Amino acid sequence: MIATEKIAVSARLAGASIGKHQILHAIDLHLHAGRWVAVVGPNGAGKSTLLRVLAGLLPCDGQVMLQGRPLADWPTRARAAQLAWLGQAESGSDDLTACDVVLLGRLPHRPWLAPPGEADHAAVEQALRATQAWALRERRLGELSGGERQRVLLARALAVRAPVLLMDEPLAHLDPPHQADWIALARAQAAGGALVVSVLHELGVALQADELVVVRAGRVVHHGATGHADTHRALQAAFDDRVRVHPVAGQWVALPRIG
Repeated sequence: MIATEKIAVSARLAGASIGKHQILHAIDLHLHAGRWVAVVGPNGAGKSTLLRVLAGLLPCDGQVMLQGRPLADWPTRARAAQLAWLGQAESGSDDLTACDVVLLGRLPHRPWLAPPGEADHAAVEQALRATQAWALRERRLGELSGGERQRVLLARALAVRAPVLLMDEPLAHLDPPHQADWIALARAQAAGGALVVSVLHELGVALQADELVVVRAGRVVHHGATGHADTHRALQAAFDDRVRVHPVAGQWVALPRIG
């Protein structure tokens, strides 16, 4: 069963397009606070497009609601404080230090042109420590490896302290220990009442979320608890039964079906 907590984000769409190509079709999705939701599906299914629509970064034929209010009705600064975003291959000024990059996540909480205050610096330190990136704080973004850069950008999103956190392929460039750290962060954010929505290619990680949204050919074909048999069947079907979900060491894993 899907949780009955407050709906944090919902979308009812006839569709969404990029250029002349319609990517999403007939979306009706309701996501609750206090949950980690993983969005999965084959390449080209529309996962990233769906996340961008939920973030208000892509126009759609329909309506997205944030905390019960149309997303389009939120003032820009207020929306930025409510919804944090981490996209694929996020850009940033290579000349900025990691600390300055993460401070950008505090902009929605400060008056225009106001310098960062004590609360901003505390949020930045907490976010950098949470992503194991505190030691990188004085290094410039352009000096960092791909994994280090990703941890700093994740810290920027965490520093917003938004009740909704949308992340597109957040595990890019992260090694297994830092992937485990990210799982712990996602769970902690959800336990604290936030809605965490992550597009993931790593199905084994996705199956550790509270819920899966399975996308195929631009449609949400299933939304359910990760431990439910119907969710496993939907996941397998989305990949043309070329993966199988198995219980291993107390958790669910998805293994490729060979032959």
